[in-house]
Amino acid sequence: MRGTAVPATTTGALGSTDPADFFGELYISFWIPTAVLTAALVIKLPSIVKLWRDSLLRAVGGLLLLAACVFVFAVPSVIAWTNRVVGVPNVAAPWVYSLITAFCACCLLLIVAWRNGPAARSPATRRLMRWVVGVYAGVIVVLWVLFALADVPRERLRDLDTYYATTPFMREEILLYLLAHTAACLITYRLIRNWARADGLDLWLRGGLKALGLGCVLNLVFDASKFTAVVARWTGHDLDWLSTHVAPPVVALAAIFIAVGFILPHGGQYLQDRWRVRAGLRRLRPLYLLIRTVDGSRVPFALRATPELRLTRRETFIRDGLLRLTRHLDKDLRRLAYDAALDLGHTPGRAKALAAAVTIQDAVATRRRSPDSGPAVTLTTDPLATGPLTTAPRTTGPLTAGPLTAGPLTTGPLVFPGFAAGSGEFMVSSDFTDLLQDIEAVSLVLREPVEIEAVRALAVASRTDSRTESSVPVHE
Repeated sequence: MRGTAVPATTTGALGSTDPADFFGELYISFWIPTAVLTAALVIKLPSIVKLWRDSLLRAVGGLLLLAACVFVFAVPSVIAWTNRVVGVPNVAAPWVYSLITAFCACCLLLIVAWRNGPAARSPATRRLMRWVVGVYAGVIVVLWVLFALADVPRERLRDLDTYYATTPFMREEILLYLLAHTAACLITYRLIRNWARADGLDLWLRGGLKALGLGCVLNLVFDASKFTAVVARWTGHDLDWLSTHVAPPVVALAAIFIAVGFILPHGGQYLQDRWRVRAGLRRLRPLYLLIRTVDGSRVPFALRATPELRLTRRETFIRDGLLRLTRHLDKDLRRLAYDAALDLGHTPGRAKALAAAVTIQDAVATRRRSPDSGPAVTLTTDPLATGPLTTAPRTTGPLTAGPLTAGPLTTGPLVFPGFAAGSGEFMVSSDFTDLLQDIEAVSLVLREPVEIEAVRALAVASRTDSRTESSVPVHE
């Protein structure tokens, strides 16, 4: 039996001159969650296709797809179109109910996959998943049987649940889909709540679980609104506004939280990784610019290079530049600069970075003045090498007034990267290997030229005093 004609204001006449009517007919509360759910599905789709045998990912994909379909086919204008194409009044009702029931089945399958792990293939797990599929497939079949037995000749686009709440067979159909949806949401919420309280979850996964939990709670509010309106009809009261005006926006908000719950762990971690890489590039920029002044070279530009590749290339460029500066690095200056930084009140870690910055700046200036001067210093790979350290004469750098002379210098065991074991005391390394490990800390202190110059000045003063004392003759 065909339904009666529906007024244009109900089906959606976009020719209306009233802006409120125009935007109302766009059904924003339906299309916004559809767009969010579709975006979540697009983000997850590559992983689903690549790992198709993973039951967890298949359940996530099915859940997002079905949730988006529910909102598409629940739009009043789409309901009218479905009824018109099929030629049966209100045939869109069992179709939408079937989509909601299938969505519930995907929620429960997702629970099984989460509880037993993506790789679990035990007979008990397979039986449980078959049981879920069988039960909800049976519910869908019963929904269509009940619709075939019901007498629903008048087309209802917005209030079918309450309008036919007392109609035989349709009454049972409405009750059945609400019970199936409520049971799935309750079980899903319980699992998510327990999982979100577990230890060892990262920030993004915990946030995604909380968003999913909130989506389940809002779905339960939707069910409560529908149940209340339907029961009110059974008792002769009129609370249709709960079903018509409260339930749709609540379930739309629930869908948004569910989509966010699936997007957040993946998208949040992706954005965090991108931010970490770009922050690393910014932190290394001062030292990168300084090393570029050694011979004017730079990291080759590649248009398609990923941020991770750019960071790796910048780190490699800096370390290669430090290797070229090896013969110009002055370990005496570095030791004096470290002591000077400690005297100025800096912590050992920052003092070490400041001393390295002073030493590298001195080596860059020396290389520009005399590229081939200075003794070669071997970079060894053994951080625990021990033995006496000797200081060979080096060409005058920007911090020296004349050539330096020093006798043999002996120290205790060297502990990489430049601190004495157990004491936290900085020790001068003969191979400068630790400079290659601390490039980020050195690059950060290069942004503080005032502090570097203060350390440099005090180191120069200490070197001058030491040279003066060594030049005074000792009388027996």
